[in-house]
Amino acid sequence: MPLPEETRRIAPGPKQPLAVGIDPDTLECFSALRQQYGNVVNLTTSNGRKACFINDATDVRKLLVKQHANYKKGPGFERVKMLLGNGLIVSDGTTWRRSRRMIQPAFSRQNLHRLIEIMTSCAEKTSARWEAAAEAGETIDVTQDMSEFSLELILRCIFGVDYERSIVVGDQNPFEFLSKESARDLRVVMQVRDTRELILRIIRERQERGDDDAFDFLSMYLAARDKDGVRFTDKELLDELITLIVAGYETSAGTLNWAWFLLATHPEVEQTLLDEAKSCLGNTSEMDQQSIADMIYAQQVLEETLRLYPPVWLFTRRASVDDSLVNYDMAEGTDIYLSPYVLHRSEEYWANPDQFNPERFSPETGTYKKGERPYFPFSLGPRRCLGEYFSFLEMKVHLGLLIQRFHMTLASDAEPALDLGINLRTSESVILRPERRI
Repeated sequence: MPLPEETRRIAPGPKQPLAVGIDPDTLECFSALRQQYGNVVNLTTSNGRKACFINDATDVRKLLVKQHANYKKGPGFERVKMLLGNGLIVSDGTTWRRSRRMIQPAFSRQNLHRLIEIMTSCAEKTSARWEAAAEAGETIDVTQDMSEFSLELILRCIFGVDYERSIVVGDQNPFEFLSKESARDLRVVMQVRDTRELILRIIRERQERGDDDAFDFLSMYLAARDKDGVRFTDKELLDELITLIVAGYETSAGTLNWAWFLLATHPEVEQTLLDEAKSCLGNTSEMDQQSIADMIYAQQVLEETLRLYPPVWLFTRRASVDDSLVNYDMAEGTDIYLSPYVLHRSEEYWANPDQFNPERFSPETGTYKKGERPYFPFSLGPRRCLGEYFSFLEMKVHLGLLIQRFHMTLASDAEPALDLGINLRTSESVILRPERRI
């Protein structure tokens, strides 16, 4: 039922219109608004739209979980749609619900555990590069290395044997522009579109071969059916695979980049992680789902890294009906802005919020119980990222293997600046000096 204008509870906020986008000025603006007006701020954007910035943890959870049906995708997704098509990240309504139900079985833990061998193999390739650099006394570009590691891993997990057969020809990888180019502009959009023909060809060849024994994301997506027994169309399948490639690669690459920087600057955390890896893993032949699950401190390290540097630093929604949150009301059509980066660094929710402290996420002594955290690097509710467990699995395999072999030190004392685009990145590469452990 529409809320009467005269009784609507409207949050405080500035009178003048504000420019809002996916850029550093917006982060600075929202941080300043929060300091001046509180955790819910009413505003008008420079293009005349009603908007609200929400940093109240209870409201964020209510909006994304309990009352998610009252909100749809918000401003900014036009750019993402140009890149990814109408896959899970972008779609809404019945299209999203159908795709989510069809894809969800592929991300069961049982299926993802079958991919651990690929994760280990990709980590071993990184280890070989780092060992050569350590022996030569050279530095490594960990930002580039994490991009290459994560991109190869997601492509192998999607395409299986077709990675070697149809994607990597000599030293050429048609997807390598994703790891080489940090911008997500029109040029990259066109490069992504160029790969669709390659993916479609791989799909056709797979269908002609009838690889019933193949196990990878492509085989699982091809086998997916909706409740009426209908498969994905070619366009739907391409959109979902492109979404999986880009989102699956970028989240892990960025998080591991920040994680290695933080480990290089926090020796006590590095030592605790090393002790756990030795205890849980011992060697790569023992790396299975149970030993990885036992790496509880590695999970804490990654969760704390994601608190400080959430891959998507700004979420948007749009109220599709009049709705009421805890203290304020949202009129239909209001654009909603939520920032994990701001919430995760808010002092009323996290003590010493800018400090790296994995103990915050300890199951025994952590700041919050798991289901009550003011924390949403992978979103919350029904639209929470399907690939969250997959991402943690590959990152724990990577850290568990490499932390036992290398100690990292900074090549420069400069702290990386933020690159605040669609994803939160370092503006320059993180350069580290690897030292082989004896």
